[in-house]
Amino acid sequence: MNELKIDSAIVKDRLVKFIRKQVKDAGLKRVVVGLSGGLDSSLTLYLCAQALGENNVFALILPYKTTRPESVNDAKLVAQKYQVKASVIDITPQIDAYFNSFPQADKIRRGNKMARERMSVLFDHSKELGALVAGTGNKTEVLLGYGTLYGDTACAFNPLGGLYKTQARQLARDVGIPEEIIKKVPSAELWPGQSDESELGLTYSEVDRLLYYLVDKNSSDKKLLRLGFSEAMIEKVKRRISENAFKRKLPSVAQA
Repeated sequence: MNELKIDSAIVKDRLVKFIRKQVKDAGLKRVVVGLSGGLDSSLTLYLCAQALGENNVFALILPYKTTRPESVNDAKLVAQKYQVKASVIDITPQIDAYFNSFPQADKIRRGNKMARERMSVLFDHSKELGALVAGTGNKTEVLLGYGTLYGDTACAFNPLGGLYKTQARQLARDVGIPEEIIKKVPSAELWPGQSDESELGLTYSEVDRLLYYLVDKNSSDKKLLRLGFSEAMIEKVKRRISENAFKRKLPSVAQA
């Protein structure tokens, strides 16, 4: 996908400067990152360490009881590689305590609660550490609404929000994120067996190319069809962008 190819050296430099500015403008020196062991959070941790120094970056690993042990180990590996202090905080007790009162809750409700609990923990520790919370979502997730409002979408700043998932993967590989992290099946692990692409019903390579032409190039449906995208796929992606627009906006405020 040549359309989505980036100059990793230029992008890395831009993102490092962005992180430094965000932290400096807030009058702080530190950041805290929720580290899942996946590509996006690992890349965010690396960029923050490059921008601020490893001593000013704190990683929180926040598993639930269904989180795979391999994910926790991968997160620890990344933190160790970049010499960032990491703490593991099990969110199982508070999640289960809440849903003991709502045993009929489906996996979506439970997954959303986990995402919001993780962000709650991150913001609590940001106060203790005097640090900003760095987001880890990429442009694909932002556009498609693949994130929990006031959960993983709630952060002080988002370094990867301008990069599609495939671009984040390229940058991760070019800066030396461990290959075992890059090759993992993308998953928020909100329930056993969950994966991003199966939930979206599209591969990241497919949807990123479509989003590039649809959003970045503002291409018409006719052009998208000529480029080989099916009508069903075009409509599905456009519908997701529209239905999740509210997640990309600040709350509306009524005028007195």
